[in-house]
Amino acid sequence: MTEPGRSLLPEPSEDGRRERVLLARKWAYLLGGTGYVPLAHNSFETELAALLDDLCTEVHESGPGNPPGSTGSLEAAGTRLVELNCAGGQALTATMGVLGKGLLALPEFQPVEKIAERVVGVLGTLAASVAAAAQRATLAQQESLKMSLLKAVRDAKYELRTAQARFDEVATSSASGILVADLDGTLVTVNAAAGVILGRAPDELTGCDLFELVHPDYVPVLREDYRALLAGKVERIKQSQRLLHHDGEAVSVSLTASLLRGAGDEPSHFVTVVEDGTELFLLQNEISRQALHDVLTGLPNRQCFSTRMETALGEADPELGVTLLRLELDAFAVVRNGLGERAAEQLLVTVARRLKSVLAKEKALLSRFGDAEFAVLVENAPDTPPPGCLVRELRQELAEPTYVDGHGLALSISVGVVSRTADGRDAADLLRESHQALRRAKANGHGQWELSHPEQNRMDRKTDELAAVMPGAFEHGDVQERYRPLMRLADGAVHGVEVLLSWDPPGAGALSDERCRSLAETTGLMLPIGEWLLNTACEQVGWWRQRLDRDLRLLVSLSPHQAADTDLLTRVVGVLEETRFPAERLLVELPMLALAADLGESRDNLRELSGLGVRPVISVSGLGDGALAALVDLPVYGVRLDCGLLDGVAPDSPVVDLFRELPSLAHRVGAEVIVDGLTTAEQARFWRDAGAELALGAHCGESCRADELADAFGDPGWRKD
Repeated sequence: MTEPGRSLLPEPSEDGRRERVLLARKWAYLLGGTGYVPLAHNSFETELAALLDDLCTEVHESGPGNPPGSTGSLEAAGTRLVELNCAGGQALTATMGVLGKGLLALPEFQPVEKIAERVVGVLGTLAASVAAAAQRATLAQQESLKMSLLKAVRDAKYELRTAQARFDEVATSSASGILVADLDGTLVTVNAAAGVILGRAPDELTGCDLFELVHPDYVPVLREDYRALLAGKVERIKQSQRLLHHDGEAVSVSLTASLLRGAGDEPSHFVTVVEDGTELFLLQNEISRQALHDVLTGLPNRQCFSTRMETALGEADPELGVTLLRLELDAFAVVRNGLGERAAEQLLVTVARRLKSVLAKEKALLSRFGDAEFAVLVENAPDTPPPGCLVRELRQELAEPTYVDGHGLALSISVGVVSRTADGRDAADLLRESHQALRRAKANGHGQWELSHPEQNRMDRKTDELAAVMPGAFEHGDVQERYRPLMRLADGAVHGVEVLLSWDPPGAGALSDERCRSLAETTGLMLPIGEWLLNTACEQVGWWRQRLDRDLRLLVSLSPHQAADTDLLTRVVGVLEETRFPAERLLVELPMLALAADLGESRDNLRELSGLGVRPVISVSGLGDGALAALVDLPVYGVRLDCGLLDGVAPDSPVVDLFRELPSLAHRVGAEVIVDGLTTAEQARFWRDAGAELALGAHCGESCRADELADAFGDPGWRKD
């Protein structure tokens, strides 16, 4: 039965229920990142799903005469969120953000215009309920703290009455030396531990002047400290001190002094506690050593290396300078994953030992930077080998297998080298240069080394700077799209367009599509920027189809990262649905590199795209075994060949005949051929006669803005498809 005055609530559809579950899951994920939640994640999701159902009910029921929260469910929801530690500022912001968008997107609350005000009211009441529940919890905690403090005061008073009786026993059994002196410094009580520290019996010390037991160099300062303590300028003294042993030797101690007060809270005695600091000093030294050294190999860590490197740069020969090597064991993860952590650690210990042996004859500082990376700083001398010789010696030494649990292990190393004079160079600059050189060495494959070059370092820094600021430029609309015609070789008609990236950052000049994609790949920007590029191009080509009566094909190239993206199909489907672009008019190019290496989901993505009706194209440098296999095994619509491969080749060369046969090989497996880089009419005739269907390049038209290309469509010199 429906309660009086309340309408029968609509049950959400199956899709609506599923959308609720997804929204609750997203809500749980975001709240889980804001702080500790005292529930397992599955249980947390269940809790939030129930709260979400209550919120949806409130939205349905609220309205004129029935404000949100009248049933008490929102107050209960706010209390539960506080109990789940989800009431902080960040958590509440996350809740309002995800529910503010999520509730309005639920199918049951469509159209949004009729329900938005209720949703806002429910969320506002929920926020107020969370704040009120949090305030109640805080007040309860404060009351509990107050009661605890009162009990502590009561207990302290009781302990104070018994403290005097216990003092003698504590002083006798304490491992710390305790010396009680009157206000003029005369000792009245000394325990056994103090006698052991000073090498004298407690009875001998009683009646002595406290300051006579202190090393003469420290007496004046300590007297002033005790006067300040007596005057109430400080509550206690805590410092390292040197006392005099019975044999005259100085004893390092940790000294703490405070005042004992009698009736009326008046000072009556000084109580001084001393602890033998010898072991503490040694412990502190060991802790300091461990903080600056790698625990596994015993080598200095990065922090210690950087500090010592500054000193070494100041001491190095100004003309000969230093050589800095950054080494990384190639495929170290293979050992760790295959043989376990113990084998990996033993390998690192062996590597450290062998590096030391190679560098024993040099004035060198060796460090482990972390994981499988080491650094070596050599202060060059007249007989120091050139960098290449040093690298060769290190390689040869590490190439000898070391046996761990019966397995012979040996790894190649990648090395970045900086050899510079020491004048005017700081450690941070050299470390950055060596890291850049190591990156270049690793990019060339395993077992390579690279010598740092100032100009190359400058270019690398500029590249990294561009990659770092590119996301911001994209966000501000500075990264734009360009189009170039896709020409049909048979009649020279414009058959379609290829969409490219363009960016003109200040001081760097206009960047090509290839350069933009390389920078975007560096930071992972290529996925969102690629989706934007596809969406923008589909909208533009659709506009040309409607306004200019040009039914063009659209060619979009993917990077290896995009080709392997597990969400590629979802992204493409979303764009096609949003722009209503015909799938059969879309050519999506996947790099052969990603397909040959079976990178990520690249092969599955190609098949799924073909299943949608999209025309997959692969880019190849020639139809070798790998390309032919891909054409046979995969539903490939076309192949893209680089016309520049024939640059500089003599017309009568057998290579020309080989390339002339490539289109026919592609046709045998049902693939069209797109030739890229066409610059002359002669090249166009060559590839047309060879059987290629489509072409790109300067001969077909340069890349330009959409409005410029639209103007070209109206040029009589352009042939309409």
